Amino acid sequence: MDDRRRPDSTERHFKLLGEKRHSSMKPRTSTPLNSRSMVASPVSVALLEQLFDQVPDVTFFVKDAEGRYLAVNDSLATRHGLKNKSQAIGKLPSDICPGDLGRIPVEQDANVIRTGRPLLNHLELHWYQPHRAGWCLTTKLPIVQADGIIIGVIGISRDVRVPIEPDEIPADFAAAIQEMEDDLSESMTPADLARKSGLTPQRLARLTKRLFGLTPSHFITKSRLTAAARMLRETSQSVSDIALACGFYDHSAFTRAFRAAAGVTPTEFRGR
Repeated sequence: MDDRRRPDSTERHFKLLGEKRHSSMKPRTSTPLNSRSMVASPVSVALLEQLFDQVPDVTFFVKDAEGRYLAVNDSLATRHGLKNKSQAIGKLPSDICPGDLGRIPVEQDANVIRTGRPLLNHLELHWYQPHRAGWCLTTKLPIVQADGIIIGVIGISRDVRVPIEPDEIPADFAAAIQEMEDDLSESMTPADLARKSGLTPQRLARLTKRLFGLTPSHFITKSRLTAAARMLRETSQSVSDIALACGFYDHSAFTRAFRAAAGVTPTEFRGR
């Protein structure tokens, strides 16, 4: 077991965060809500669950260090044919969803918990309704205690908002994006992405525009910069090493691209 995981503390932690105290809670008007008070008073899982119950095109979930559901929204339960949300609690995705659509999330969760590396806007198939799959963009973040121990995963999967059938997105396209995300240090041009996806450059451009609102070139750059921003915040690697790890030719090329997108240099971003 990874030394950052501590399953025995997970239940206590989420019981505290998810405790439902609505009947006894009283508004406190003496202290205005601001960023500092929000750090001292984290939003409860129960409140997040209620919020995402109002968003039918998004599935929301919180899982423990073993990848078992601790909280889900109504949309996730409905899509899996469950009568209520409680039927998912304590189970793995593979327990309520057979085949790859259950296996893949389990593997993703294990990787996020093991490495601490988030999964961001990952294109994949999930259930729109029982027995009907559709495309979504999934984000999963590790839940980290103050002592650095990873105790779970929180995330969402949001439906691709354009009207598009599952067979309109080739499996090779999703696989090519996965390959790029797994190793951003490798060169990947729009032509490479089209070739690996089995698409013409024109069809690739139409597809990335529909899905992400970006050209293939901008999508590749955005993926690299998103990973770079995370590494600047979460690691002590040098800017030059991060530039190379994220597929930029050198420190200068990285700095130009980062400043154009974020308005500050990588060094300034890290220092904030």
